[in-house]
Order: sequence, then C-alpha cells, then structure tokens
Amino acid sequence: MPVEVHVVTPEREIWAGEAEMIVARGVDGEVGILAGHAPLLIQLAIGPLRIFQDGGDPEVAVVDGGFLHVSTEAGATRADVLATSGEMSSEIDAVAARSRKEQAEARLQDRESPEAEIEAAQDDLRKAEARLAIAG
Repeated sequence: MPVEVHVVTPEREIWAGEAEMIVARGVDGEVGILAGHAPLLIQLAIGPLRIFQDGGDPEVAVVDGGFLHVSTEAGATRADVLATSGEMSSEIDAVAARSRKEQAEARLQDRESPEAEIEAAQDDLRKAEARLAIAG
C-alpha cells in the first residue's frame, strides 16, 4: 500500500501523488516514511526531499524548512510536507542559485554586519547550496 504524499508551500502545491517511500531531512537528521508509519510530526531542515515511486529514480525537491506530518487513518498512510518554501529539482535555476550563493558568501565576509544579518546570510547560503546540490 503506497503513502499518499502532499508537498505544499504557502504559495502552491509542489507535488502530490503516491509513493513507496519518502526521505526528508529533519533538524535532528533524516527520516524515511513507508506505508504504515506511526503518526509523526517533525521540523524540517533546509535540504532535499526524496520521493520514491515504483523502484525508479526518486522525484527530488528542496525544502527550506517547515514540517512533515505523517498520519495513518483506516490503514492508509498520508505524509504532508508543509514547507516554508521549496521547489522540485526540475524547477531549480542553477545560475540563480549560484549567484545567491556568491552573494551570501560576500555578505558573510563583511565582519561589521550585525548578528541578524550574518544569520540571514548563513540561511541564504544553506538554501543556495541545497539547490545547487540537487540541481547537479
């Protein structure tokens, strides 16, 4: 029995369908979800979300945090990825991600930046690096 998967952001639904397994990166490490998984709620980290279907190559998305909620009702397992933002690997603009990475690195070199700006630059750098890793 497959897992019903919904990947959404506040702006749109990124992906929906059935999967044999999904693997997500939580703030405490990776988690894999199969049919029959116990109910679960975890906070997601910036990173890949892999959706495995019928033994082929996985569908891959990048998410920028959010939550993964797993529920089982009447024997059916559902996984809802409620991402802060994200996109499928096919939607990633590698040139734009590389530019955002360079901009974030430049901001991190400014030693006079307030702590909040440094944290924002580190976050932007992690997002750009995650996209570049998935884009190939």
